[in-house]
Amino acid sequence: MNIQITFDGSKKINANINGHIVRTDQPVQAGGDNSAPAPYELFLASIGTCAGIYVKSFCDQRGIPTDDIYIEQSMEWDRAAGKMSKMKLDIKLPVDFPEKYKESVIRTAELCAVKKTIQDPPVFEVVTSQI
Repeated sequence: MNIQITFDGSKKINANINGHIVRTDQPVQAGGDNSAPAPYELFLASIGTCAGIYVKSFCDQRGIPTDDIYIEQSMEWDRAAGKMSKMKLDIKLPVDFPEKYKESVIRTAELCAVKKTIQDPPVFEVVTSQI
């Protein structure tokens, strides 16, 4: 898979992914226009949305309605290290959610490929080449 990253003026950076444009910007206090999420915000959202698709699929396969289900994602920041130290995904379930599936839905959310990639990070290589 290849993703092309382009510059769109000011602090706007876009990613072209399979014909979809994902736009990013920086907050005003960081010199941007705040016209789109910052790249780090998209990174964080990718974790919750990845877990979400696993939860949604789990429920769909069992005929469980998902209208009242959502995930509340929270993060703790380690200022000294300059990075996130903890992330919590709280799957909010309605009172009528089948008790027998509660642990299974947690295990399903933990299958998220984004989470797995963070837990066992890939090798990063940054190079330059001529166009």
